[in-house]
Order: sequence, then C-alpha cells, then structure tokens
Amino acid sequence: MKSFKYTINGNVYKVHINSVVENIAEVEVNGTPYKVTMEKPSKKQVVTIKRPAQAPTTPSGAPVVTRPSSASTPGAVRSPLPGIILEVKCSAGSAVKRGDVLFVLEAMKMENNIHADRDGNVIEVKVNKGDSVLENAELVIIG
Repeated sequence: MKSFKYTINGNVYKVHINSVVENIAEVEVNGTPYKVTMEKPSKKQVVTIKRPAQAPTTPSGAPVVTRPSSASTPGAVRSPLPGIILEVKCSAGSAVKRGDVLFVLEAMKMENNIHADRDGNVIEVKVNKGDSVLENAELVIIG
C-alpha cells in the first residue's frame, strides 16, 4: 500500500503498510511484520450554528431600523455611518447654528457627534434615542 521512512533518535525505520481493515493495520517495520490496532476515530462533533436574533421592532411591530428615503429632502442632515442614536440634542422648532451638535451616534463602539451643516430652525426630527440608523438615513430636517 504505502511506504514511509522515519528517523527516530538517529535510527532509520522503513515502514510499509500492507493493509488496513477496520481498526487493524498490517505493517512491516524494517522487514518485521506487525499487526497494529488503531484507536477508533472519535465521532465528529456536532456544531450548533447560532443564527442572529431577529431585528428589533417597536411596540407597533415596525422595524427599529430607519431606512434612508429614496427621495432627497432639502435641508436634511444625514447619518454618515450606520449606528445607534445615543442622544438627541435638538427638537422640532429649535433654532440651530452651523456646527451645533444635533445627535450622538454610536458606530463601531465609538461615539460620534452629528453636527448641523447650516443655520436654521429644526423642522422635523426623524429619529429617537435608541433607534438604529443606516448610512445616509435622514436624521433631521433643518429649514
């Protein structure tokens, strides 16, 4: 069947495997025949696949993830990264100046400030604290 050459502690051994039936192998080591009983192979471990949990939903059953709208809304401040809203620092009707912090967004275990990109009044806040948002999702409309 197969032949191997091993060197153990400076001694050379020529091993020839004649046959293998179940767990008994007939081998020759340097011309001397041996019957070797091998351990039975252990059974394969069963691997349990963990599926991700279902996406969170609100009490009304709507998904918590805010999807970006396809139409572009003038004055919209958008999320630069996907993440979770940790703080909402503005409300509808409040006046904001360019550079004011509107939201704190957690993305990749880091807190990111989302700033106003223009002066104006907040017309609509589209997300709440704890909401998951995707990249480019509208967070607030400034008019």
